[in-house]
Amino acid sequence: MTSPIPGKLAYLTGEYPRATDTFIQREVAALRDQGFDVLTCSIRKTGPEHIVGPEQQAEQAQTYHVLPAVKTGAGLKAQFRAMRDVKRYFGALRLAWQSAPKGVKGRLYNMIYLAEAAALSAHMQDNGVTHLHNHIAKASCTVAMLASHLSGVPYSFTLHGPDIFYAPEHWRLDKKIETASFVACISEFCRSQAMLWSETDHWNKLHIVHCGIDPAVYADTLATTGKNLLFVGRLASVKGVPILLDALAAIRAQHPDMHLTLIGDGPERTALEARAAEIGLDGAVTFAGYKSQAEVADALAQSDALILPSFAEGVPVVLMEAMAAARPVVATRVGGVAELVEDGVSGFTVAPGDPVALAVGILDVLDASPAMGAAGRAKVAAEFNIATEAAWLGQLIAASPEARADMGKRP
Repeated sequence: MTSPIPGKLAYLTGEYPRATDTFIQREVAALRDQGFDVLTCSIRKTGPEHIVGPEQQAEQAQTYHVLPAVKTGAGLKAQFRAMRDVKRYFGALRLAWQSAPKGVKGRLYNMIYLAEAAALSAHMQDNGVTHLHNHIAKASCTVAMLASHLSGVPYSFTLHGPDIFYAPEHWRLDKKIETASFVACISEFCRSQAMLWSETDHWNKLHIVHCGIDPAVYADTLATTGKNLLFVGRLASVKGVPILLDALAAIRAQHPDMHLTLIGDGPERTALEARAAEIGLDGAVTFAGYKSQAEVADALAQSDALILPSFAEGVPVVLMEAMAAARPVVATRVGGVAELVEDGVSGFTVAPGDPVALAVGILDVLDASPAMGAAGRAKVAAEFNIATEAAWLGQLIAASPEARADMGKRP
């Protein structure tokens, strides 16, 4: 298969692969299926807790790790190599200085990012990379921006949110949009925030490319008990898991056999385990830790509904997975959730931070007809299929700047 671009496509993010970012792995695989020669790059090497399956093992083995290279003699060689092109190097140095967050610490970090960019630039040049794409518009995107300037390789990035929208000035989202060849926004909500923090002249760079899944992976067989709830996500404050535990405690008065499985891990796990015990949920909650993609699919097949009580989200991939498995969902009305879940049709959306509303939503979803699961599966198949979304992203990467400007926000 002929590659859609003349050289390799470099893919960069802060940590790759991660158990929490399997959608990036799917996107990389789908781009390779299109003929792109994808060179995966990661700022840091992920810890063993994220290598939960053969897919992660294989990807980590072939991924270039920037920070370890910087800490060796190769990093110093890359700096001297970058300095040979005086104009480009001092242009990148100026860009790093001008785009740094305020204060001495911000300037220092951007100098570190410049060193990382030099290592990445050398690696791209040595491997014939002709386009660089970054996921997550924070630190790794700063490295991508600077590496693009040093190497002359154009770059693009996928903008997720929601956390970057709390500090767009700190991360200089405006400068990244200005210097990128295009931006893949994961939702209408995300694109609107990018428009808020960019000049109108750059709005034609803002395209919507959904994160996606392969619907065929997820079985649509129906569970039988009606009492098995599932949560999948990082055990961090943004996910609102204490609200879910409180809702479950209230529901168990009516449904003592209700059970919740939490797949994922994170900084709040110990506190959440203690909270579950404190409110009498011993035996009603299983903390399962991180699981592989196949194991998550199996867990969905054995569940009756997925619950996501987050305080902030982009468009959660786990909701797509659950809906592809024809599982009804309950999620909070935050970020781009409403672009995926139609309230009362493919699931229920409730106010964030409200355990009573969440409990009502859970009781409603357990009484929902199979038509709700079927509607969710149809929605994902039509608008969040990884093959379709990656094909659109591939078109954007391969297009000339002139053609890309006329391609619109969605195909």
